Formats: sequence, structure tokens, C-alpha cells
Amino acid sequence: MTRIALFQSTTGIDPAANAKALSAAIEQASGGGAEMLFTPEMTGLLDRESARAAKVLRSDEEDLVLAAGREAAARHRIWVHIGSLAVLVGDGKVANRSFVIDREGNIRGTYDKLHLFDVDLPTGESWRESNTYMPGAGVTLVNGTPVGKLGLTICYDLRFPGLFAKLAEADADVIVVPAAFTVPTGKAHWHVLLRARAIEAGLFVVAAAQVGHHEDGRNTFGHSLVVDPWGEVLLDMGEEGGVGFAEIDLKRISDVRSRIPALNHRRPIPDAVTL
Repeated sequence: MTRIALFQSTTGIDPAANAKALSAAIEQASGGGAEMLFTPEMTGLLDRESARAAKVLRSDEEDLVLAAGREAAARHRIWVHIGSLAVLVGDGKVANRSFVIDREGNIRGTYDKLHLFDVDLPTGESWRESNTYMPGAGVTLVNGTPVGKLGLTICYDLRFPGLFAKLAEADADVIVVPAAFTVPTGKAHWHVLLRARAIEAGLFVVAAAQVGHHEDGRNTFGHSLVVDPWGEVLLDMGEEGGVGFAEIDLKRISDVRSRIPALNHRRPIPDAVTL
């Protein structure tokens, strides 16, 4: 049995304040006995005003939130998955990048969000991630973590089951889905999609989320979840910020897969034929 922690945050527009909040969450997670902490998408900065955000964006080598997370992980001897940070990657381009940090403060893996969210919602909200971010180009798993082999995704990736199938076929034990879901889409789809991905892949899904009203004016859904391979919700943090804890037993994976061995029954899907 492995004890993990999730940080449900209301990230703002000041990276220094967000770095302080991350360090405090890491300390709280370690003090609560967790072996690994998971944080949401955009842990370091959440700002829809691109001109203002551009003034504080840095490369990962210079990002103060990443530096704070690495230092706190080493000080408190805990693994940390930073759900994502907005980092400069050259020529003014930005990546939405997640980081897996070990208990020595070393970066053990990174992942750049593959699928970008471009949409106009009925509420009047409009999102164009492709205006700022460049998509990732690879699928990432990190071995040797306290929760076994960790598959990485970010937020909108949740809607693409092929990515989760690829991670499951690569023997992931846990897939992370750090997110900043809007309230309308969160209410409609968050729980059902996360449970479906866990059931389909036959593994654990850990989804740390942003919550509440943010400095840039947006509202996020919260409800950070831990879901087991049977689709059972082990943790739902609701709409309050803070650090929550859950216990996961990796033996549950083989137990569920022995009952429904869907991964063993997959076959190549032929092209559709129109009749």
C-alpha cells in the first residue's frame, strides 16, 4: 500500500506566490506520510492575459517554481509530480510541461502536452491554447516511482483514449491527469471520463486539479480524483483547495485485470468500411 497526496490549488498570476504555495504543499504532503505528491496543470502560473504572462515566463532552467519544487522535494524527501508549468522552449514558444522529481530533487522525466484545447464555449468563454503553446511530440512513462511505472498526460489529453491505451500497453501502473478544467465541462465530463480511462486501461488514475476563482478571472472545477482500476473513486477533493491523501495498492491492478482481461484481448482495428 502506497500513500500519495494531491495538491488542489487556486494558482494565480504571481510565480513567487505559487512557488511558496507549492513548497508548503510538499511539506504538508511529506508530513502526512505521503511518498509522492501530485499537483495540477499550470502549478506555476495561471494567467489568461498573454502579454502579462509573457513577462514572467522562463525556461525550465530558470523557472523559480520548478526550482522551489526541486528544493522542497529534496528537503522533505518526497517524490513530486508537478502537473505542468508553462516554460519557454526557444523562439518565444511555450511548452505546457510536466515534471517528475525524485526525493533527491532530480528531474526524472518530463512530458509536453500533446493535445491543445481550442474552443468557443456556450458560456462565452473562448480558449486558444494553440495561440501560445506548441504541442508535445512524444509519449512518456517514468519508471521507479513510489507508484510504479507512471504514465504522463495533461488535462485535455483525457479526451483521447488512444493515448491512455498506449500508456497501458507500455505497462503503466498509474496515469496522471493534472488539469485545470472549466466548470461547465468539469460538471459534465470530469468524473465520467476519468473513471472510464481507469476502467479501460485497468490501472490507477491520479488527477490533481485547479479549483475556484482565479486572479485572471477564470473559474475551475476542482474535484481532484484518485480512481482505481475498477473505476472506484478513492479520493474526491470537492471544491476546496488544499492537500488530500489516498492509499493505493498496485496489487489491485492484477486483481482487476484477471477478472476483465481486456488488454489481452485487443486486436488491430481495421479501417471502417462504408456500405
